[in-house]
Amino acid sequence: MNARPNNTSDQSPTDTLHSASLVNPVDSVGSVGIVTPQIFHFAEPLTLECNRTLPSFDLIIETYGTLNSDKSNAVLICHALSGSHHAAGFHSADDKKAGWWDNMIGPNKAIDTNHFYVVCVNNIGSCFGSTGPTTINPDSIDSDQNNVNKNSLDKDSLNKNNPASEPQVYGPDFPLVTIKDWVKTQAMLSDRLGIDVWHAIVGGSMGGMQALQWSVDYPNRLKRCVVIASTPKLSAQNIAFNEVARQSILSDPDFKEGRYLQAGTYPRRGLILARMVGHITYLTDDAMKAKFGRDLKSGKFMYGYDVEFQVESYLRYQGERFSENFDANTYLLMTKALDYFDPTRDYPSAMATDSTNSSAA
Repeated sequence: MNARPNNTSDQSPTDTLHSASLVNPVDSVGSVGIVTPQIFHFAEPLTLECNRTLPSFDLIIETYGTLNSDKSNAVLICHALSGSHHAAGFHSADDKKAGWWDNMIGPNKAIDTNHFYVVCVNNIGSCFGSTGPTTINPDSIDSDQNNVNKNSLDKDSLNKNNPASEPQVYGPDFPLVTIKDWVKTQAMLSDRLGIDVWHAIVGGSMGGMQALQWSVDYPNRLKRCVVIASTPKLSAQNIAFNEVARQSILSDPDFKEGRYLQAGTYPRRGLILARMVGHITYLTDDAMKAKFGRDLKSGKFMYGYDVEFQVESYLRYQGERFSENFDANTYLLMTKALDYFDPTRDYPSAMATDSTNSSAA
């Protein structure tokens, strides 16, 4: 799972930036067409805020549009918790599902690829191609296995039937990462792409936190910071909901202390519950009332514990769908990244001001 394909890129960005991802447009108005992800390998060690170091790492990205000659039209898209690098377009002519922000990115859309070169990167710690819990842990590879192609292994080759010496995925051994860590890797990607200053950095929810962190850590490398439906820090209640979600996963018997892939199991029930909790926080009480009210799925009480209310149906559907394509260890570390985020913590004077304002309120 998440094995690195053969198109891993260490080459000069000028070899790939001229609409490299655009092939045979799909018959869809305003679509960027069929896109091909690119993977950039970073051989240098990456020291994280938790004081652990990744010996190397990969970032998988998609690009849309064309970078102009002075590289002044680049827009970086930062994804939310469940997002990925696939923000727009399709992966094949038969693909039925467009990227997660396809309604916003494309020709003549809000982020117009006729004018902008758009980059969306999958963060480390995710489960969609960049280095994370589901990729091979180099520490699990014996010195006499150096000739093994670490990235040609898939999830099925890492189950409990394989010898203990078989290279293993990071799983729970992947270090906790922060928003600041993600922005650091995105800045490294910017250097590889030859982009000194972004025309804009855009993100919603957790992606908005990344955009905000960019403005703090690299204020001279972006002209515009677009933060959508986000916050500079989570409230105590937000953190509490995240903890309930994590405990739902950690207490699932199939979690196996995070080594479920090696055990041939998967904490599906825990992940479903975690996502259900998450979706409760995504809508206000007023929005819940407007969207579902007390509407019944069948129009009458069934006097049982199966789905009766529309809101129950919504939560179960979202949980089931999410559990089919997301990794539990990734969910744990990403919710922790959300909890940790506070761009003022490195600035004591700002924290003091915030505390004074909070007590006054």
